[in-house]
Amino acid sequence: MAVDRIFDALASRPRREILAYLSAQELTAGEIGARFAMSAPAISRHLSVLEAAGLVASEKRGQYVFYRLVPDNLVNTLAGFAFEVCPTAGPLKRESQARARRAAAPPSPRPRTPKPR
Repeated sequence: MAVDRIFDALASRPRREILAYLSAQELTAGEIGARFAMSAPAISRHLSVLEAAGLVASEKRGQYVFYRLVPDNLVNTLAGFAFEVCPTAGPLKRESQARARRAAAPPSPRPRTPKPR
């Protein structure tokens, strides 16, 4: 399940720190590794876990691989989790969905009443 992968990825402090670094800018694996006192293979494993969870995307440009944050996955997962555990979230979520459906529905025609003469 994707939610489990995301929470597994967030369980590691170095991975959370990598996400914080990537929230400001794209970085190469080498630039990320320079910020930690760990081996390049260890950094690579952390990046692989983050990528598998959908929190980080990579793009090869020339001889470098650039990593960037995929914020929507993280925000949507955390918001969804909060709504599941919050006791007032269920009714609020249903109300929000009902309002969205009403807003998307075409307006019903108003009955015309004849004007008095």
